[in-house]
Amino acid sequence: MLKDITLGQFFPGQSAVHRVDPRFKIVYTLWFIVMVFTASTPCGYALVFLFLLYTVLISKISVKLILKSLKPILIFMIFTAVLNLLYARGETVLWSWKFITITQEGLLRALYMVLRIMFLVAGTSMLTYTTSPTMLTDGVERLFKPLAKLRFPVHELAMMMTIALRFIPILIEETDKIMSAQRARGADFESGNLLRRAKALVPLLVPLFVSAFRRADELALAMECRCYRGGEGRTKYRAMKAGGVDLAAGLVMLAIQVGIILLGRFGI
Repeated sequence: MLKDITLGQFFPGQSAVHRVDPRFKIVYTLWFIVMVFTASTPCGYALVFLFLLYTVLISKISVKLILKSLKPILIFMIFTAVLNLLYARGETVLWSWKFITITQEGLLRALYMVLRIMFLVAGTSMLTYTTSPTMLTDGVERLFKPLAKLRFPVHELAMMMTIALRFIPILIEETDKIMSAQRARGADFESGNLLRRAKALVPLLVPLFVSAFRRADELALAMECRCYRGGEGRTKYRAMKAGGVDLAAGLVMLAIQVGIILLGRFGI
């Protein structure tokens, strides 16, 4: 299960999605989230799905990797679907037994909620899959640069966010190593009920925290050795400039957003 968590990983490439300016990519990701919540009809969700599938294909990111990123939240999706299926009100009753009633409206709502979660996870994951941590840091810093005039620590905040995101796969790999080492010593993490499994994971916390603090100390030492003193006076190796790819991506998203709104208005 731990190996299925791919959040924070970066896969280098030369596709059109990789070449989009990080600033625009962050804005487009937020726009995609709005787009997902704007969709309210079957055709609207189909349009979002086709756009996401097209983005994945041209980025040359494996579809299996996207599906793999959804596996850790499978239980959450099932729980969300069951809640919406049982508690959503509707007029068209499909099945009823005692106090349990399943309606057509509830079924559609459960389906829409699951699709929303899948689209949100897959769409936001594409941001880290196709953007290096350095470029992501520069993009966040450039977007929040106007706040620097209010003495807001923009550079430090962007650095912290990116380091935290980058540490996710590292800590997951470290957790997997600790679990493998404890299994070799006879530890059992899979048998028993949910409470027993949770208790079996408690011994992992101490070595994991020790490893995390050790890595953080090594990172701080490495930054000090390279004379890191924050964002003041720093120059950029790569200058960010908007290009035709950024404009084309924005026009495509605008067309899809208009299409979703029109489909929702006509109830298609």
